[in-house]
Amino acid sequence: MDNTNTLLINVLLNRWRTDPSGTYQTWFLWEERLKNFRSIRRGLQAVIAEIESGTFGNLYRGSSLETVVHSIAEQRQIFRGADHAFLWKPKLRIPDIYENPENQRAFGHFLNTCLCCNSDQALIEAIHALDRHQIKGLGPAAANLLYFLHPTRVPPFNTAIVNGYNAITGSKVKLGRWADYLAMRRGMQELMTRHQQTLSNDFGALAGFLFDVGSGRYPTPPHDHSEAARLRFDVDLAAVREESTQSAKALQAARESDYTHTEIQGWLRDLGKALGFSVWIASNDRNRSYANGRLCDGCMTQLPGNLETSTAIDMIRLIDVLWLEPSGKVAAAFEVEHSTSIYSGIVRMLDLALSAPEHLSSTYFLVAPDNRAADVQGQFSRPAFSRVRELSLKFLPYSELRQHRESIARFGSGLKGVESISIPL
Repeated sequence: MDNTNTLLINVLLNRWRTDPSGTYQTWFLWEERLKNFRSIRRGLQAVIAEIESGTFGNLYRGSSLETVVHSIAEQRQIFRGADHAFLWKPKLRIPDIYENPENQRAFGHFLNTCLCCNSDQALIEAIHALDRHQIKGLGPAAANLLYFLHPTRVPPFNTAIVNGYNAITGSKVKLGRWADYLAMRRGMQELMTRHQQTLSNDFGALAGFLFDVGSGRYPTPPHDHSEAARLRFDVDLAAVREESTQSAKALQAARESDYTHTEIQGWLRDLGKALGFSVWIASNDRNRSYANGRLCDGCMTQLPGNLETSTAIDMIRLIDVLWLEPSGKVAAAFEVEHSTSIYSGIVRMLDLALSAPEHLSSTYFLVAPDNRAADVQGQFSRPAFSRVRELSLKFLPYSELRQHRESIARFGSGLKGVESISIPL
């Protein structure tokens, strides 16, 4: 790739980073993206355990694998359709990991190996080992699972990303082949090195850029370096800039969703303080603007020692709101799931509950819009969450919190008021 092409790609990358509707702003910088990594890892551990124990079954629907893949598919536009590769196609009998026990075990072994990998070479060897099984219908789409285990080692994979890569590099990578996927990975590493000033070492950044190019959002830098070709590129890029200005409403809608999330956290913060609890706000939300100040105003700056020493502390810090008693015990944990994966919220609360015996008796609330009640119940009933049934888990609808929070703050005590407007699961 010559210097002229490198310069044009850099122009495009800089435009992409500032595009309010591109994947950099709407997905890569989206804080909920980071919250999903641990929950997806835990979900894959459940898949592996079920395959190893012979309880995985022969259906995708309702399986622990569906739970994980659904959580990935909710990761904005870039992963929409990620579940297609794992849906059972009866006429083609693919992917052949549901009816073939040997293939299922090979898939489980592959996931387990990748879960424990600590080097690029170990991951590549695991991919080659899976490829040798020639499991019909199980191709590089499975790399979307690997990305959430090792974001700096392997990229995600879909049609748009491949199309974008081929357009930018002039390559001819094909879908469905692990060898092509690994070749694309090497090429992406070279691009990340060449453009390290604008790209993260997280493969997701470059994958998002290639997705936007491959889905037609951005023009491809011309490989023909004539003046006419450069002029066409500049005109096309200017058109994208104009379109981005007009379509900034998409990002605004996402930000409004985040604002609603923050507003609910603020209600819970103020209610908890009124009831005499110390309040913890998720570490990645602390500095959000709220009520002419910051969301964390008047809240704890550090969790108690018994939590700080937990192996799951990184995930516990991300729970949206915690109410703590003077002893340091968590009285209640709240996960606000405005539009994001309910699955990841449940996993964070499960991490807290299992971090110490005393937290099994805490009360856990999934706070969500009234119309998500079925989603909450559906996730809670999944086999992957069998341990959750040991918890006092409740669904707290927005409308009930909105209507009753002030009277509970004024006349209530402890958790009785909040529990009375919640629905046990």
